[in-house]
Amino acid sequence: MTVQADELKALQAPLKARYRERPETALVTLRARGRVGENVTCKIETGNSPVKAGLHPATGGDGSAACSADLLLESLVACAGVTLSAVATALGVSLRGATVEADGDLDFRGTLGVAKDVPVGFAQIRLHFDLDTDASAEQIASLLRLTERYCVIYQTLMHPPKIDVSHAVAPR
Repeated sequence: MTVQADELKALQAPLKARYRERPETALVTLRARGRVGENVTCKIETGNSPVKAGLHPATGGDGSAACSADLLLESLVACAGVTLSAVATALGVSLRGATVEADGDLDFRGTLGVAKDVPVGFAQIRLHFDLDTDASAEQIASLLRLTERYCVIYQTLMHPPKIDVSHAVAPR
């Protein structure tokens, strides 16, 4: 199903109006939940289809479960792709097709504690868009600028939030 610009604006207009009038209604707490399983896995129970995450083969995993680092890149690609599509629709930029790719450099010596001077996590992430469009260079520049601006995952990675960690111990 293709959503037209006027349909998207109609869907979002009441939300935008409510958020302007009552800003507190725009703050939504999203939750993800996972259950630690066998063989060093964690089953993510959020969303439409559960995902089993596990160790990357570079850390001893067998490749049968999704690596959390891959899931991060997939989240970035999904968010950037949805945002690109919404922005293109809003701007009236016709896309015959588009692909979004993310790749990142991760030195697993940090994750495995082999080298204390190697950070844990991605050292660099690259996000690439392949666009099939007749849009002008100026329209493409606006499309990409606004995609970066409104992509939640991109912005979260660029401006990391404060993370509070807590725990509970199950009673025996």
